[in-house]
Amino acid sequence: MTAGVREEPRETVRSRTPRRLPLPTLLAVLVGFAAVGYRLALLFADVPPTNSDEATMGLAALHIARGDGFPVWFYGQAYMGTLEAYLAAPLIALAGPSVLVLRLPTLALYALFLLLSWRLTRRLGGDRWYALLVVAVLALGADRVVKNQLIAGGGYPELNPAGAALALLTVGLCVTGPGARLPRWAAWGLIAGVLLWVDPLILPYVLTLGALLVAWRWRELAGRAGVVLAGALLLGTAPMLVDSLRHGRNPVAAVLAAGGTGASADWADRLYGGLVLGPPLAMGFCSPGRCATWQLWWALAFPLLLLLAAFTAWHTLRRTWGGPRSVERVSAGVRLALLGGAAGVLAAYAVSNAAGRTPIESSRYLSCLAVAVPALLWPLWQAVRPLAEVESIKATGGRAAGARARVAGVGALAVLAGVLGTGAATTVEVIRAAPAVHAEADRHRSLVDTLGALGVRHVRGGYWTCNRLTYATGENVLCAVVEDDLRPGFDRLPAYRREVAADPDAAWVALAGSPLAARLDARLGPEPGALDVVTVAGWRIYLPRR
Repeated sequence: MTAGVREEPRETVRSRTPRRLPLPTLLAVLVGFAAVGYRLALLFADVPPTNSDEATMGLAALHIARGDGFPVWFYGQAYMGTLEAYLAAPLIALAGPSVLVLRLPTLALYALFLLLSWRLTRRLGGDRWYALLVVAVLALGADRVVKNQLIAGGGYPELNPAGAALALLTVGLCVTGPGARLPRWAAWGLIAGVLLWVDPLILPYVLTLGALLVAWRWRELAGRAGVVLAGALLLGTAPMLVDSLRHGRNPVAAVLAAGGTGASADWADRLYGGLVLGPPLAMGFCSPGRCATWQLWWALAFPLLLLLAAFTAWHTLRRTWGGPRSVERVSAGVRLALLGGAAGVLAAYAVSNAAGRTPIESSRYLSCLAVAVPALLWPLWQAVRPLAEVESIKATGGRAAGARARVAGVGALAVLAGVLGTGAATTVEVIRAAPAVHAEADRHRSLVDTLGALGVRHVRGGYWTCNRLTYATGENVLCAVVEDDLRPGFDRLPAYRREVAADPDAAWVALAGSPLAARLDARLGPEPGALDVVTVAGWRIYLPRR
């Protein structure tokens, strides 16, 4: 040692060396940031397009922010909780009403879903590379997928992170070992309760994961854990329960009635919309507004993979049955519960009228299939991994075993490549369509500016015009809904109609070229009581002649 120079112990030097993330984890972080950044860029480009249903949630958030009301349900109905409005209300109070502000909480929910899915994959026995694969699949953003994740239209953006959280909590509660378990039971009950208030679409996952907990933890549930779980569940559903008691409403009946409204769809149409179009749309394999024939390959792959993944999980359970509850056994049980939940979601949708009547738009009801992705792709990953070990498999199991491993691995790799490739192609289509969506949003902003310049405070318009316009103006313009034949339509907030009816100078607003515009054009003229028209960027504003 040189005199005057002190050499630090090796342990001290090593302890100061920054710990590096493993390569697959680092890549997963980068993919996650890219996925969130892609969606943030879409939001700044006004993608996905907004609508009056999303604006209705925005109006609820605006009322909460102002203290004008604290709605339990989506306005105009007795189901679908307003959690998204409560999440957005503080931001609207700070920055004012806008679509971007309304969607920032949904973007945060998507980021949380990615993180929870990565963690869930690791807890279910997946290695870091498989967790990277799951994140990459969930990072893809086709038209239907980003609509489900980003539009604050009620219920969909919060389902996936909450479902992944329930699965993670189930893993923790089923694995033996010491720990503070009562907070986990409370969290499980609270999340499940909130989900049942927000949207019952997640119910199949709640039932399958809950059944697993009852089967493996029934003794614990017979004690304090059961009391804590029940109390937290009641707390989560409190908004729904209190409202039902106060107003005599039955949200279950309301949901069933909503699913059965309109003419009954033919069973062939239901099964085609639910089982053929549904899975590719939910997975993000379809173009905006349509599904090309080549994009329907997932309709065949999905049920086969669902059965294969369920068989694999069941086989693991049978093999470990009777022994201690190992991590492998718990992972298999939770995977089976997730797959059962996904099958329940798909079955409930396939038998609904919505699957037959409006299969493209109604495929949003399958958005929570994404919760099961870590379990669904598991057999494919298990088949791909031995590709690097074919020679050792030949040495131990013979040439035939090596050939089988190679064939299975190549087939699984082809399916995974198809998943990533198809999802990437449809993501690119969303980017290509973004300028047109942004241009439409600019036209709507021009409409808002023109109404302000004209001093118009009250208008009549179509359903898909009214609440969007009212929210965009922060209720400076109130709109009453009319049908194309000028008869009164469905107002989610009846107070708007009363205020519009009291204004003799109320205007009309219609999209240029729409049936409503054609009907109003017939009332143009110079005589008193006729209408004058102001055109602006694809819209027509009709003003009463005085």
